[in-house]
Amino acid sequence: MCSDCEGEGVDRRDFLKVGAGLVAIGLGGASWSARAAEGTATTLSPDEAIAALKSGNERYVSHPELCSIDLAAERNAVATHQAPWATVISCADSRVPPELIFGGHGVGDLFVARNAGNLVDTATLGTVEYGAAVLGSPLIVVLAHTSCGAVKAACDVVTKNATYPGAIGPMIEPILPAAIAVRSEAGDFVDNTAKESARRTARRLAVSSKLLAGLTGAGKLKIVAAIYDLETGVVTYIE
Repeated sequence: MCSDCEGEGVDRRDFLKVGAGLVAIGLGGASWSARAAEGTATTLSPDEAIAALKSGNERYVSHPELCSIDLAAERNAVATHQAPWATVISCADSRVPPELIFGGHGVGDLFVARNAGNLVDTATLGTVEYGAAVLGSPLIVVLAHTSCGAVKAACDVVTKNATYPGAIGPMIEPILPAAIAVRSEAGDFVDNTAKESARRTARRLAVSSKLLAGLTGAGKLKIVAAIYDLETGVVTYIE
């Protein structure tokens, strides 16, 4: 599954097509340098980045054997700079590690923000804006998953008027509109809500952030929603 598995994996260099100079991104008259922390940003296009994630997930499903990665070498290679080629907003669920489910990536490939329910608050928005505008990551994936506990909690609020202690209730409030929207649809209520919530989050990102809107309008960034199946390991992209 990883790059040392007797050729089964894909070498990092197949993904990291590094540009020769700094990437300048012009947004609304402002100039942003995608310096990738004093290094060069990836030159992967949004479509190439999503293709890399898809092929990685296929390897994860078809060849899931674990093997040793030379993490020390990878750590040294990116110690002074980073040039991630995809950003993932993922649930904090321990069963959904993006680096593994997208093909066993090591250090420096994916820029990941995780929280329960794969939601976007101010900190997460700033994180993905930094990944796109400063580090030059050409893709943002809002990654939901099946049987999500945060989504189930939101569904129980809608159907059972459930309440939760501490900050859990306010945390899941952004999921409620998605649950209400799909409540009458056929199929699994929780999974339908997870997909709808991820879809809505991806759409909001594209319109609520001037930074991200400028990048998507220039063709430098793509924002997509997807859902990971806990049982099969398959990531399905949501239109």
